[in-house]
Amino acid sequence: MKIFESIPSQQPVSQYLDSINSPEDLRKLNKNEVPIIADELREFLLYTVGKTGGHFGAGLGVIELTLALHYSFETPHDRLVWDVGHQTYPHKILTGRKDDMESMRQTNGLAPFPVRTESPYDTFGVGHSSTSISAALGMIAGADSKDINRNVTAIIGDGAMTAGMAYEALAHAGSLDKNLLVILNDNQMSISENVGGLRNYLSRVWASRTYNKIRESGKSVLTYLPGAKEFARKAEIHAKGMIAPGSLFEELGFEYFGPVDGHDSENLINILEDLKHIHGPRFLHVITTKGKGYAPAEGDPVGFHAIDKIKKSDLSSSAISKPKSPSYSKIFGDWLIHKANQDKDLVAITPAMGEGSGMNEFSKAFPERYYDVAIAEQHSVSFAAGLACEGLKPVVAIYSTFLQRAYDQLIHDVALQNLDVLFAIDRAGLVGLDGATHQGAFDLSYLRCIPNITIMAPSDEELAWKMLNTGYELSGPAAVRYPRGVGRGIEYQESDEIIEIGKSKTILESETTEVVILSFGSLLDSAIDAGKEIKARVVDMRFVKPIDNNLINEIANKFKLIVTLEDNVIAGGAGSAVNEKLLELNSSSKVLNLGLPDGFIEHGDQEQQKIMNNLDGTGVRKAIEQKLKSI
Repeated sequence: MKIFESIPSQQPVSQYLDSINSPEDLRKLNKNEVPIIADELREFLLYTVGKTGGHFGAGLGVIELTLALHYSFETPHDRLVWDVGHQTYPHKILTGRKDDMESMRQTNGLAPFPVRTESPYDTFGVGHSSTSISAALGMIAGADSKDINRNVTAIIGDGAMTAGMAYEALAHAGSLDKNLLVILNDNQMSISENVGGLRNYLSRVWASRTYNKIRESGKSVLTYLPGAKEFARKAEIHAKGMIAPGSLFEELGFEYFGPVDGHDSENLINILEDLKHIHGPRFLHVITTKGKGYAPAEGDPVGFHAIDKIKKSDLSSSAISKPKSPSYSKIFGDWLIHKANQDKDLVAITPAMGEGSGMNEFSKAFPERYYDVAIAEQHSVSFAAGLACEGLKPVVAIYSTFLQRAYDQLIHDVALQNLDVLFAIDRAGLVGLDGATHQGAFDLSYLRCIPNITIMAPSDEELAWKMLNTGYELSGPAAVRYPRGVGRGIEYQESDEIIEIGKSKTILESETTEVVILSFGSLLDSAIDAGKEIKARVVDMRFVKPIDNNLINEIANKFKLIVTLEDNVIAGGAGSAVNEKLLELNSSSKVLNLGLPDGFIEHGDQEQQKIMNNLDGTGVRKAIEQKLKSI
């Protein structure tokens, strides 16, 4: 295996990869040629991600596994169901999209995750974790119901296996006894040579047709001996469990094989070929190294989870760009440390998003008050509720798109009991290159209908800090939602200042009563730009719940047109809150709600997304002018 020290600046020339336009081309080659292709694929992946930016650590780690899967199975007839999607870049390269990889994450280019409409090889669309086993089980059950003979394989990472949904699916799969293969891509463990050799040997034995023929014959004999079959089953499980961590999966009804070296492509092919002939639920445990083959990534798998676009060939840690201004995540991390120094009851919780949420420094300064619960969003919220019951002050740092997964817990465990939990909701609104699965487009809509919760949307860095203070001091649940990346460049002080609940602030006054723009959150600059052009009053609303009723009362019959602006879907969002109040007041003013459309926002640059959805200053101004013409 080649080890790359830098990211290629020029497109590599390959012996085999350039001739592979589909997995069918791959399957025409000899098995012993696959390791050469692995080196070529790894180099090409480094080159393309260097051009576009994106996730590549996980992809580098599954090069050999991806090749083995497509070599062993008749894809796309045989289904491969990937979990999360960060690991699917090699899969995309091998399935006819090699020449389009430089469009990855770009507007109108390849999506950063599997998308069913993009390729027949993308059998299931994914972005959130822990869905693969459930979907794959549905596929094999559906195929069986139609008498279609196909193999279905779910590939799931060890991180995704921490979510309860994965175990729900495993339990169901074991009970259905379907011909499902689950592959655990475990990149948290190193594998030494002696262990690797032993594991590979045992796995080859356990997967071999001879071994399993003997096992099945033995089972047939034992059915005639009362109690003997169950005794033999348990004896086999526990014997395996002494040398392999497979007892849990065996108890769930799976045949466990592994661990095996995930970077030995020939051995993986041999094992997969054998596993195809074993009926029932099977579980293959594969050990990989995240960032395998790229030295800087192997040394820093967290830092090289993803990279931005780069231009120089010899880059290591500098491949990750640093913004000029502090991001909202950095501001939150600084606030967390500031508040923790004041209040010993503060505890911070994250569902595997510590780095992205800006919590690194806090975790070092207060390790006993930092809880990374892994990919377990539901648990993170109920865990916070339990902490609050004991008088602590939990702060849950979570991305908007992932909070969706804990909706029941948010309602039932926190809001219903009116517990003091602060939600720091990162990546709200348009998130850019990560695409439809990660847009924070719905949080205002799904939060606003929940009783007892206070919802704040800062327009700048200073306000974000003050809102975090405010939410922390409130009695009951509170949410501060802020966008990805940097703010407006407003300097902030590490103060303890709070703001008045439900109070807006006028930013621009107007001499006329024709138009007032009510801006919620990060689009304030767009509102100001439009407001200056059309001489409108501009108000930074600050609070989505409670809404500033005094302001609404003031403007209800005063302005010809009331415009609401938000980086959330219009349906049920902040604008809807204004509409409801105006209806209650029997307002004669016309209303224009501006926000995200009733659809899923695809990947692209954040600023481009803003323009495409008419949420920049020009787009807002044109929408208002058009509305005024119709009044």
